[in-house]
Amino acid sequence: MAIAPTVEPSEPRTRAIITATDPFTGFPSAGEFQGVAWERLADGSVAHAGGDPFTVAELIVLGDDLDPAAGVTAAAVDVMDIDLAKGAVWMRPDRRDLFARLRAERPVSRQFGVPFIPGSEDIAWWAVTRYDDVQFVSRHADAFSSGAGGTNIGDIPPEFAEFLGSIINMDAPRHTKLRRIISAGFTPRHLASVEDSVRDRARRIVDGLMEKDSCDVVAEISAPLPLQIICDMMGIPAEDEQRMLDLSNIILGFSDPEYVTSMAELLSAGGELFQYGLALAEARLDEPRDDIASALIHAEVDGERLTPAELGSFFVLLVAAGNETTRTAISHGIWALTQFPDQRQLWLSNIEGHGQTATEEIVRWATPVLHFRRTAMRDLELGGQQIAEGDRVVMIYESANRDADHFDHPDKFDITRATNDQLGFGGGGPHFCLGANLARREIRVMFEELLRRLPDLTVSAEPDLLRSSFIHGIKRMPATYTPS
Repeated sequence: MAIAPTVEPSEPRTRAIITATDPFTGFPSAGEFQGVAWERLADGSVAHAGGDPFTVAELIVLGDDLDPAAGVTAAAVDVMDIDLAKGAVWMRPDRRDLFARLRAERPVSRQFGVPFIPGSEDIAWWAVTRYDDVQFVSRHADAFSSGAGGTNIGDIPPEFAEFLGSIINMDAPRHTKLRRIISAGFTPRHLASVEDSVRDRARRIVDGLMEKDSCDVVAEISAPLPLQIICDMMGIPAEDEQRMLDLSNIILGFSDPEYVTSMAELLSAGGELFQYGLALAEARLDEPRDDIASALIHAEVDGERLTPAELGSFFVLLVAAGNETTRTAISHGIWALTQFPDQRQLWLSNIEGHGQTATEEIVRWATPVLHFRRTAMRDLELGGQQIAEGDRVVMIYESANRDADHFDHPDKFDITRATNDQLGFGGGGPHFCLGANLARREIRVMFEELLRRLPDLTVSAEPDLLRSSFIHGIKRMPATYTPS
């Protein structure tokens, strides 16, 4: 498909000029912004001649150029100017409206470059924005590979694909084998103990808030619960929990300079988590305990078990993805109840009765993982476009979860939404989220505790969003409440 030339907007745009990049990541390390020279220091901060630090808004455009549609509303923008390869687009407050334009006019659009990675314009991909098309890609693993290049927009080197992504970067038959073994490790007895732990941990988290009237939602509510549950599951001591959180922030915050400033730092975090998981696997192999780490390393399907290295890779995925995604859903759910107080009152009127549908709506609304990529294994047609074998195909889950052809009033947060086959856990098929039911349990129990004991918990300032096109993360979000 021919791409129309970029149309210059009527108002002049400020551009960030890059003069040097990090050799590991391609992240900008020096340049000029608004006529001022700048450089990124070893600690990740940005210095310039004026002496004052750049604002977050200014940092966002460093290395990203500006959105080709900057200053133009989503309703008025030329749809050919919607450039999802620009990091600035993913930070727009109206990006869901841009997705709506794409669904209507360019449902499968050609894009060039990886968001937040300057100099990656030679990486071409298709953005898939409609619900039905996303679900088709997800459910046809024979036509769309997860292992060929990995599930990030840019290719992952084969030696790192499984190391950082475990089973999400695999295809059958190996993916099928490992998934069956991992599933066999989650025995009913262990899952029951985890469910009990969720309630106990959620209560303790709320207990810790009762002596004051304000908190940071992310640090004190949404981050601790999934992290503590994972640590309980795997037999990780409490003194290591903070390090697990720090490492997962680095791995999934790779495009946010607050967390990552070089590829070396990213790989170091992944390596540390892997080594921790490897040591855990080897210890449980020799001396089993009553935890899921022991169950996983001893689980057997058709005479095969996980190797310690395979459990180490799965451990990276479990700690990073299992922690970050549930944290993101809980954070966005609390924000949504602040934005839609009528839904809070409705849920308070029947806390247990609305729990299931409210949880599904929170996941749809938050869509913690914004996209995943597949690689076409043969020539085919998708959404009116001819896809060639080897093309990168990126499923935009956030767009699919707001598709008006599938959801009634998709931009309404409705905790009673009866039909809600949201794609927050993936679009079905062999890679549907293994931890979906645990995540649902954590979300539902956390909100039951909050609604009963802190019913007026209200976000008091705009959330500080993660700079990412992959995770719909919230880094910080203040809230106030009256202990009850």
